[in-house]
Amino acid sequence: MAATTSRFKFASAPNSWGVLDYPSPSWEQSYQKMLDEMVFAGYTGTELGPYGFFPTDAKVLERELSQRNLKLLGSFVPVDLTDPASTTIVVEQIRKVGDLLAAVGAPFLVLADQQSPERDRIAGRVPADGSKGLNAEQWKQVAKVVAEAAKVADEFGLDLVFHPHTSTYVETPLETEQFFDATSASKIGLCLDTGHCAYSGGDPVAEAEKFRKILRFIHIKDVDDKVMAKVRRSDMNFEQAIAANAFTIIGQGSVDFPAFFRVLEKNNYSGWMVVEQDVTFGATLVPPVESVAASLKYLLQASAR
Repeated sequence: MAATTSRFKFASAPNSWGVLDYPSPSWEQSYQKMLDEMVFAGYTGTELGPYGFFPTDAKVLERELSQRNLKLLGSFVPVDLTDPASTTIVVEQIRKVGDLLAAVGAPFLVLADQQSPERDRIAGRVPADGSKGLNAEQWKQVAKVVAEAAKVADEFGLDLVFHPHTSTYVETPLETEQFFDATSASKIGLCLDTGHCAYSGGDPVAEAEKFRKILRFIHIKDVDDKVMAKVRRSDMNFEQAIAANAFTIIGQGSVDFPAFFRVLEKNNYSGWMVVEQDVTFGATLVPPVESVAASLKYLLQASAR
């Protein structure tokens, strides 16, 4: 099973093994075994995952990837977009990651706002009126940080894309529009995450059409409607939703992937997509290798229709 169609290529990522953005027991897994399982499941690419899980020595990382014929596509970099005091820290963080990505020929740097307790309390339930969002001055700070990030990404020859993310101040379709309005001068592109979009109440098909001119990278996730119904009528936070298996094997949730791929084809999108299933380490219903293999099998069928 090859992870490609005539138009699309599918990669995997460490979060499908429970390796999320903060150090935890999940980081004690063998990254070599994980890479082997990606290859076994049929994938030909991966994302870096959180900085420090895979080797940060470029020569070591490149050797591990090349031995398995895996392409490194980029790294997810969450930063505090609204704190003026953090701009220097943000640039240093991006430069550190960017240096590693450039050294192994990865094309993308995936920027996102950092998760916050305030937004985590209303993740998936953000008021549609914008009352819990950023103000005009905060959006100016966002634009400043992104402009600096774009300069650093350009230094390393990386394509800077932005990932609207659950539990952050750029989660919903409205906030995504506000973000790209505020940062249009930077030429940053969109990394559309189908699962986070659906989690926020958005429609991935509609978002792919709306942002077709700047859609440059895609994260593939699926969501369980039954779990999402619990999220929307309760005070469940994002971590609790992940533990409740809000993200499913691709094709077993609510995202209309055949329609999604039709929109992508209509708009001449082609290239890599990263298949992910945010899960709690050690609590998956099936082994991760089986989950990512089933996801790929479904996607190859859905994208070929």
